[in-house]
Amino acid sequence: MDAVVLVGGFGTRLRPLTLTRPKQMLPVVDRPMIEHVVGRLGQQGITRAVLSLGYRPDAFEAAYPHRKCAGVELFYAVEPEPLDTAGAIAFAARMADVQDTFMAVNGDVIHDFPLADLLAAHRRAQAQATIALAPVPDPSRYGVVVCDPDGRVRAFVEKPSADEAPSNQISVGIYALQPSALHSVPDGARASIEREVFPRLVADGTMHAVAWDGFWVDAGTPETYLEVQLALSDGGWVDPTAQIAPSARITNSVIMDHATVAAHARVTDSVLLPYSTVQADTEVKRAIITPDHHIAT
Repeated sequence: MDAVVLVGGFGTRLRPLTLTRPKQMLPVVDRPMIEHVVGRLGQQGITRAVLSLGYRPDAFEAAYPHRKCAGVELFYAVEPEPLDTAGAIAFAARMADVQDTFMAVNGDVIHDFPLADLLAAHRRAQAQATIALAPVPDPSRYGVVVCDPDGRVRAFVEKPSADEAPSNQISVGIYALQPSALHSVPDGARASIEREVFPRLVADGTMHAVAWDGFWVDAGTPETYLEVQLALSDGGWVDPTAQIAPSARITNSVIMDHATVAAHARVTDSVLLPYSTVQADTEVKRAIITPDHHIAT
């Protein structure tokens, strides 16, 4: 099965880390973010990942010149200009000649969602689109999804007030789609899947959803980029090339390649990106230290 992976954005929320490379090429623990995303797809039966590229496609082509990532075949679909979500998915699927049910995922969402459950519900309902949902504590920050008991999507409500929210379920950016779901998107046109495609499918009664309460992180902000590092490192991780002074104290943190933590420094709930330095007697707490930067008291 194919999956279209949206990786074409500029990653503005993660600047300055994304000034020179795409967000999905940023390291997450011991490998680039894209390898976590594609690797988890491959573990669940995806055999080809169609990368919908826009910003710095050369970074992906240089990293994976043989068009393999985490054991999954890659296809590169480079947008001529930003096409938004529906435009990008339609462009990539057509470029790769996707003919059957396929997955579409946001390239900065790392998750354990069981895709088999999503696909089973999609096929059982004979839906055009089936989306993954997850609960959030405060639905007023999101667009929430309202479903019938059988999973048919009835409505999207954008950022309802906390006391009026009809649901606490939001879309997490994982979709099972039929190619025909995107027939309304002209070739090369800019279109939003949330604002233009999904409302039409809801009106037609051909859109379903599957709710699931498990691990997922949209790693597109500094806060969530830090969150996913700490979650995946399971208490912390130190690259073998990092230099840690014997008197330094590292707690629940990720220390990447060639980073340095000097004598009596303390690093807690933080990420040190490659070649960064925490100097002697310095305390770092819940921070991301960018590459080649040196932190001192």
